Formats: sequence, structure tokens, C-alpha cells
Amino acid sequence: MVETDLNNSQTELKKRLQKLMLLRLLFVSLLLGVSVFLQARETKTYFGDIQTSHYLLIGAVYLLTFIYIILITFFKNYSRQAYLQLILDSFFITAVIYSTGGIGSIFSFLYVLNIINGSFILYRKGGMTLASSCSILYGLLLDLHYFGIIEPLGSSLDYPFEYQASTIFYIIVVNILAFYIVAFLSSLPSEQAKKSRDELRVKEDDISKLEALNEWILSSIGSGLIVTDDQKRIIRLNPAAEMIFSLTGSDITGKKVSDIVNLPGIPFEPADLEIKTLPETPYNYSDNDYKNNMGDTLSLRVSMSPLIIPDTEQKGSIFLFQDVTGMKRIEKEIKRIEGLALVGELAAGIAHEIRNPMASISGSIQVLKEEMNANDVNARLMEIILREIDRLNRLINDFLRFARPKPFEMRKFHLNELITESLELIKNSSRWKKNIFLRSSLDSDDMMLSDPEQIRQVIWYILLNAADALPERGFLHITTRKIKREGHDETTGDMIELVFRDSGKGFTPKALVH
Repeated sequence: MVETDLNNSQTELKKRLQKLMLLRLLFVSLLLGVSVFLQARETKTYFGDIQTSHYLLIGAVYLLTFIYIILITFFKNYSRQAYLQLILDSFFITAVIYSTGGIGSIFSFLYVLNIINGSFILYRKGGMTLASSCSILYGLLLDLHYFGIIEPLGSSLDYPFEYQASTIFYIIVVNILAFYIVAFLSSLPSEQAKKSRDELRVKEDDISKLEALNEWILSSIGSGLIVTDDQKRIIRLNPAAEMIFSLTGSDITGKKVSDIVNLPGIPFEPADLEIKTLPETPYNYSDNDYKNNMGDTLSLRVSMSPLIIPDTEQKGSIFLFQDVTGMKRIEKEIKRIEGLALVGELAAGIAHEIRNPMASISGSIQVLKEEMNANDVNARLMEIILREIDRLNRLINDFLRFARPKPFEMRKFHLNELITESLELIKNSSRWKKNIFLRSSLDSDDMMLSDPEQIRQVIWYILLNAADALPERGFLHITTRKIKREGHDETTGDMIELVFRDSGKGFTPKALVH
């Protein structure tokens, strides 16, 4: 902001300097034209004959203007250049007064014009500076002329000392007072204009910030936003809406929203809605399926609010499109999980009820078996029945453990010992293939805090899955290592990483769903 204001100020100062240079040239050219005209007619002026010095002064102004053009083109210190030009103008005016009679010259009013220029270009500071320089130069010129040190060209006074000293003093004081009064008064409108420009610049900057904030807000909204006029023509949309409808704002701005968005039941046309009777509350509509230009089907939740300007009728509408496709997918998944949980609870209850009669059957067969001879065929059949009942009980217990998990029993234990026991069991299991190479790299033997039975069950299921998924030949590698946790406290501690790597084909996309 500061750099922008500085650039604007410098640009404005440059324009004022250029105007000053143009006016100076016009004024000097006018003097040159009048001088040539008078000399051509051999007319004697009020301040005497046209002297060569007059033409030299005019030529000096043209030369200085050329130098000013070079300076303003190649150098950016416009404030210093303004002071330089205005102070040199003071010397030029003093030279004009000198060449036109000194005390008797009528061109002292040029100082006033120069001071006004200073106040206009450099404000009060510049005006006061020019008033001081003009006062010094004018007072010095009159004193030198009065005491006879210099004799101005074109002077009609043979003996300037015939003036009373009080008269000279009066002329100097009156002019100096006039210079400062003019500097003060002429700086008032320029200072007020500067203040107004600064206030306007601040307001413009505030408006720019508000516009930028509005753009950031619209760009940050995750929902699609479309603003329409009273004819439902699109006048604004945010990036989220462009993404949802696979369009760009430049393509659809000015078009009717009904031509772009086809959602049944949404009042996109003016005839669908009584505009003047809209309440100042948003209309919410049910979710709609929308197929965009990319062929993707989205679930959109649409709401509409009237765009109302205070003390006026409605000027348009605001449509908000929320993409709830992911939310719908999550809701379906939650419902599916709730259904599975309900089925699991029901199955767990049934399994629990089955276990009671199974215990009765097992007890009864035990009694019958004891009354039979060990070599009896029926005794062997009862042994088979008892073995199968035990297997069914184990299956039911495993199912109940899955359907109704018991609470965690947190205690410290050695993870490596638990892994070693599980590896011994899996190697002696009937599901383990003999040509699978099993390797373990258990680096960390620290105690860990968890439920050892739950961890044992997780490890066992992973090993069983690996045993079923691996081909006849392959490898299974198990590693553990301690991981430092950054910024942890004494209650959390470090972590232990347990990694299973095998030579299997991995999970198929269908298997990953489960």
C-alpha cells in the first residue's frame, strides 16, 4: 500500500511539473511574440526599449526547459526537480524585474504567480519556501538598486536614492507580507485537495481489500454458489460451482441458470416463483442427482435465497449447491454396517441359545457312553459326536468373541515372546505349508502396554491369512522395531512397529472392500 501511494504521488507530481513547463513556455513565447512585434514597429515600451537582454532571458528559459525535459525523462526525483524549477523561476523573475526597471518595474506580480505555482505543486511547504526565496531576491534587488550598487536596465530613475528609505522599506515589507499571505491562502485548496485525495485513496484501498476479501471468501467456500438476476441469468459463480458443473464463469455468465443446471423441481425460471412475495428466508430442497459434462453423477443439495437490497424489491437469487456425494456414500456405508451389527447381535444371541442345548446333549452322551463297552460300535460313534460337539462349541466361542468382544484388559507384556509363541503354533498348524520360509527379525524386546489376548488374536489371524494366501513356495518375514515419537510425554511413550511381509500376490480390489 505504501509503495502504491508513493508511486501515485510521484506520477501526479510529474504531471504537474509537465503542466508547469508547458505554461512557462507559453508565457515566455507570448513575451517573445510581443517583444518582436513591438521591435518591428519600433515602439517604445513603458519600461524602455527592447533590449538584447530580454531575448537572452527568453532564450535561457527555452534552454532550461530543454534541460528540464531531459531531467524529468531520465530521473525520478520529481520533488527535487520541482524545487529546482520553481527557485530558478524566482531568479528568472528577478532578472526580468532587473531588466525592466528595478524599483519601478511592474513585473513584481510574477513572484505571486510563482508562489501560487509552488503552493499548487508542492503544497504549503513549497509555497512557503517560494515565498521566502522571492522575498530575499526581491528585497536584495531593491536594496542594491536603491543604494546604487546596480543599475537595472530600462530604469527611468536617474537617482533612485531620491526615494525615501521608508518608502523602499514599505514596498519591501508590503510585498513580503503579500508573498506569505498568498503562499498561505493558495496552499489551502491544494492541501484540502491533497487531503481529499488521500482519503479517497484510502477508501479505494479499503474497497479493493473488500473486493479481494469477497473473492477469497467465494473461492474458499466448498459449496457451489451461483448468483442470478431477476430473470435468472447468471451474474456470478464461484470456483466450486465451476468444478461441480465442469464449466468456467466466462462460458456461462449471462446465460440462464436453467440452461446450465438441469435439476427437476428447482425453480430456476422466474415463472416458477413469485419473486415479489419471497420471504427473507432460504428455500431448502431435497437432494438431486446431477450428471455433469464429465459424465460423473453427483448428489447435490440445493438451497436458494432471495437476493434483496434494503428498501428495494428483490433483485435476484442466490443458489447454493452442496456436493453431498461423499456424504451419501458414507451414510450408505453406515447403514450397511448398522445392518451387519444388527445381524451380528442377532446371530450372537442365537449362538448363545444354541450353546445351552449343546451342553445338555454333550452331557447326556457322556452318561450314555460310560454305560457302554469301550469296544462297542455305539461308543465309538458317541466319541465322534462328542468331538464334533466340542468343535462346534469352539466355533461358537470364536464367533461370540468376534460378535461380542470383551473389554480391553490393559497390562504390560513382551511382544516378542507373544510373536514367538504364535509362530511356533502356526508352523505346527495343518494350514501351514512346509515349503514356506518363515523368518523373524525382532529388534525391540521392550515391554508394551496393551491387551495381550487381543494382540495375540490379531497376529494369529494375520498368520492364518498369510498361510492361506501364500503359494506352495514363498516366504513370510516379520519384523519389530521401536519408533521414537516426537514431542511425546511420559504417559504416551514410544511406539513399536510390527510389520508382516510375504511373497503373496496381495489383496484384490474385491477383497479390499471386505
